Amino acid sequence: MSKESTLESVIDKLSTNQKKFVAEIIGTFIVVVLATGSVVIDAKLNGILGLPFVAFAPFVGVAIGVYLFGKISMAHFNPAVSVGFLITKHITRKLIALYLLAEIVGAFLASLFVSIVIGKEANLGANAPNYSYPLPLIFGIEVLASALLMAVILTVVYRKGLKGFSGIVIGGIVGLDILFLAFISGASMNPARSLAPALLSGVWTDLWLYWTATFVGTSVIALIYRKKFE
Repeated sequence: MSKESTLESVIDKLSTNQKKFVAEIIGTFIVVVLATGSVVIDAKLNGILGLPFVAFAPFVGVAIGVYLFGKISMAHFNPAVSVGFLITKHITRKLIALYLLAEIVGAFLASLFVSIVIGKEANLGANAPNYSYPLPLIFGIEVLASALLMAVILTVVYRKGLKGFSGIVIGGIVGLDILFLAFISGASMNPARSLAPALLSGVWTDLWLYWTATFVGTSVIALIYRKKFE
């Protein structure tokens, strides 16, 4: 029996929830490796590649993840998005713990990979707000970035995939948020993406921002969509 057929046999034996768990781990791993690894690579090259590269890499990661796993797990890869889907009733309370655990595990595996294979510069690619701006503005921008992401995701869901462009559209808003908003708030939009490099690098003082504003942004949009489509 070939290795490929053996892998297919193992996958076929997994339950639906187990497949979602594995999909979320792998998808989050891909997204976080590209999102944080691009920051590390740019830092190693003294900023030559710049923000366009840092924004483009997670666009690619999210797009790949959506196309690979969208039909399996709905391709969250983000605890704030999972909470949004809980609010809109796309997932149940019983599933939320599975999603959150998978996303955090995937993110930590990604940061370990980055530290070993790519490098440890820029605090492993951890998000950092620009405190030259007022704190309320920083918080508001992170809420806005997360809200825009959730709005696009839910639009894709309710439009049934936008005829195959779902990955490009969702990845695109991630890239655009980073390109235009990261210079103020860091534009994480993803608590798991922020958590893993921050804790592994020991620089976690800004985690409060990415574990509050992101959930606020996605939850507000989810509540609006739930009211509109119920």
